[in-house]
Amino acid sequence: MSDRMRTHMCGELREEHAGSIVSVCGWVGRRREHGEHLAFIDLRDHTGIIQCVVDGAADLRSEYVVRITGTVRPRPEGTVNDALPTGQVEVGDCTVEILSIAAPPPFPIDERADQVDEMIRLKYRYLDLRRERMQRNLRVRAAVNSAIRAAMERQGFIEVETPMLMPSTPEGAREFLVPSRQVPGSFYALPQSPQLFKQLLMVGGTDRYYQMARCLRDEDLRADRQYEFMQLDAEASFVTESEVLEFISEAVLAAAEAAVGERPGAIEQMTWHHAMDRFGSDKPDLRFGMELVELTPVFAATEFKAFASAETIKGIRVPGGSAEFGRNKLDALTDRAKQAGAKGLVWMRVGEAGALDSPVAKFLSATEQAALVVATAAEAGDLVLLVADEWMTTCEVLGTLRNHIGRPPVHQGPYRYVWIVDFPMFVGRSEDGRPKPGHHPFTRPHPDDVDRLESDPMSVRSKAYDLVLNGWELGSGSLRIHEPELQQRIFDLLGISQEEAQRRFGFFLTPFTYGAPPHGGFAFGIDRLVAILAGEENIREVIAFPKPQSGVDPMTQAPTPVEEAQLQDLGLRLLPPRT
Repeated sequence: MSDRMRTHMCGELREEHAGSIVSVCGWVGRRREHGEHLAFIDLRDHTGIIQCVVDGAADLRSEYVVRITGTVRPRPEGTVNDALPTGQVEVGDCTVEILSIAAPPPFPIDERADQVDEMIRLKYRYLDLRRERMQRNLRVRAAVNSAIRAAMERQGFIEVETPMLMPSTPEGAREFLVPSRQVPGSFYALPQSPQLFKQLLMVGGTDRYYQMARCLRDEDLRADRQYEFMQLDAEASFVTESEVLEFISEAVLAAAEAAVGERPGAIEQMTWHHAMDRFGSDKPDLRFGMELVELTPVFAATEFKAFASAETIKGIRVPGGSAEFGRNKLDALTDRAKQAGAKGLVWMRVGEAGALDSPVAKFLSATEQAALVVATAAEAGDLVLLVADEWMTTCEVLGTLRNHIGRPPVHQGPYRYVWIVDFPMFVGRSEDGRPKPGHHPFTRPHPDDVDRLESDPMSVRSKAYDLVLNGWELGSGSLRIHEPELQQRIFDLLGISQEEAQRRFGFFLTPFTYGAPPHGGFAFGIDRLVAILAGEENIREVIAFPKPQSGVDPMTQAPTPVEEAQLQDLGLRLLPPRT
């Protein structure tokens, strides 16, 4: 025996180890008595479980930490457990050393804990992490991180750490602020992303940068959002949009292969307008059909007022929906459509020979009804849902209904990645009539549209792009503006004067006057990617120590009050709570 505490991991013992004397360490799981002095102990570590036959095991309790030394032997006939990778063997002739005793755990350390209230699991997260599911998720995450790093470095990127304390840029999401002790009344902000610094690295000649960056946003928590999150952050100089997409695609596909053992195919690409027109969403889930069908030509000469006055008419076909959706469910769908912005929802059940059952069927001609059935490829038993409104509203409402009716769980295969490109540069107008940016103000406009920036800004596309997986946005990026003159044109459109730009972004803009290369980048959420690849609906299940939706950590009780002396050092005084 070597001078090691353990010779093998619990989950690696097999028939070829029979006859070997081994030492294994772990936690006591299930215990089954056999006679007066003999017990079968399931010993568990992160690799799995091995059955140990222990004589005189009265002092062993659940979750005790032990070292067991014994001989590996085949299990007796009739006791083989095919559900375990180690189920062909056991460890016998055991000696046991108790390394640590344990209080009774508040919930079972096995799959039954999935039924335990999440707040209890998070309060005792260190126990929850012992479970096979959580251990697997953390190791999937580690494999993904490793694969991403390797993929980026294969492509010539170097990892550079950027500051965690930076100036506040409040035009984005709500920030976490850090008071300065040495400059009373002033604050740092924790980074929402390394955006500004990674662009300065390009000015500094770094050429290809990446970072597994920790970012923070003081936003409401939900299944796909935490205060703290990890993202792959990347930037490259002298690149086209296609090159950036290639870099990130390689990292994402390598991560998927590391997690599930199979590399997905090439990632398809579609424009923002195409995604909205076909799927009603800029985060389209491509795993199921029910695509939006253009029906405006079908009703070009209609006398039905709700259709005649609409800019766009579209529909979706719900296969077999006539039987599934009774009147109550149809009323609920109508309410959902109105909540999404529609004036109403038209539904039609398709019968034999294309006959339509609908409250509005009597307002449509026989020609229109027949053309509707042909255009939607509807069959008997199907349900057709129609919305007539402005193009954007029509697309968004039907996209909402499409996801509500047909979307499978996000982690359910296959994995369907898609790049969405050519986003609008601006989205609507502010109260003073100025265009509102669809992305941060350093996003490059499409070169074919630059001449229309002042004359028709709402028609201008950007060189921005998103990566979507199974309907979840993994991340976004863009080519950047590197010319000060073009940057000021964008600021002028947004109502940001040169003086204000210098005040807010001077430390960032001044370096661009010293020669900045064309550059672009991207960032995607590692938590979201790992959750999907690990088969989880909630990113909390792939984060070691997450926050619950309330934001209050049940384990550490953070956030907590601080001593008055600490506040005085920072020049702070607490105000009474707002009522």
